[in-house]
Amino acid sequence: MRFAEVIGNSTVVTALRSMADSGRVAHAMLMYENEGCGALALALAYVQYLNCSNPSDGDSCGECPSCRQMSKLIHPDVHFVFPVNKGPKTSDDKPTSESYISYWRDLAGTDPYFVEADLQKAIGTEGKSGIIAVAEAKSIISKLSLASVYDGYKAVIVYLPEKMNQEAANRLLKSVEEPSEKTLFIFITHAPEKVLQTIFSRCQSIRVLPLGKEDQERVKALKPSDDQEEYALFMEIFTSLMDSLLVKDLMAALDCSESISALDSREKQKAFCNFAGLCLRKIFMLQQNMPQIADVRQDEKDFYDRMAAACSRKFCSSIIPVLENVVAMIDRNVNSKILFCDLVNRMFINIWR
Repeated sequence: MRFAEVIGNSTVVTALRSMADSGRVAHAMLMYENEGCGALALALAYVQYLNCSNPSDGDSCGECPSCRQMSKLIHPDVHFVFPVNKGPKTSDDKPTSESYISYWRDLAGTDPYFVEADLQKAIGTEGKSGIIAVAEAKSIISKLSLASVYDGYKAVIVYLPEKMNQEAANRLLKSVEEPSEKTLFIFITHAPEKVLQTIFSRCQSIRVLPLGKEDQERVKALKPSDDQEEYALFMEIFTSLMDSLLVKDLMAALDCSESISALDSREKQKAFCNFAGLCLRKIFMLQQNMPQIADVRQDEKDFYDRMAAACSRKFCSSIIPVLENVVAMIDRNVNSKILFCDLVNRMFINIWR
């Protein structure tokens, strides 16, 4: 991927280009983003630029052997790490990212703006919590011990380091802290506060900002049609839930909680919580008379305007932390029916306060 192909975050592109051009390349970097905002695309473009044989005009050429291999995500000196679990698409008893690398390449090569649920679906581990375990750390160390194929940077791109356990982090610590010459770690996180401090403290942090409305539309164009179907389903559930709350129909609202808990994986349940949080932020922005940054679709404007007028001014700010806590509890395997029933009860109590 070239910098010219990255959607949004032009200031981050400028910063990465400047780092590469000046030779001040951080040996460990942590990019933190909201899901789907392009940190992976930025990391891929940065590594491609660093290793390009013929860079020009602040971008990689896209034509040299290194660039061609990066475009297919098969560069021998660039390694990818992501949370995995046992699943039907591998027979490995202790799977690592290498067990699923072909599925990763298909997903990231088509849509580098994917979210965690997309990854789980691609590698066939829906309903299971992925982890970066010690077997992964051993594999990384082994790969980095080999001489580089090209005279460029060896890079390890770690997607969701917050899924790394303590033993794996301890194994990797020396490599991250004192890497061999021209070795680069890039960590991409959605929850920097959950990244183990031993790793976090050794990284240069870069904030990847949320995408603007036009950039979001460009990203949506990369998504398969089933993503649009999921959006429509989530919007239908959220709309029914809010309408039930506003007419004080608790039983109908609880039916919505059943619909959420019936989603077919924990990742989809978490995705709904993130979706609901974004919807509440739109309502909050409208309540603050800031429609220009609410990013409301035209076909949903009537709904959001109605919600902003009817809901308590404290409702959104009180429920968003509850949603975030639900996501954390799902990760801990707490019963989803209990979680979503409690969520709806809290929304029912707070919507008029």
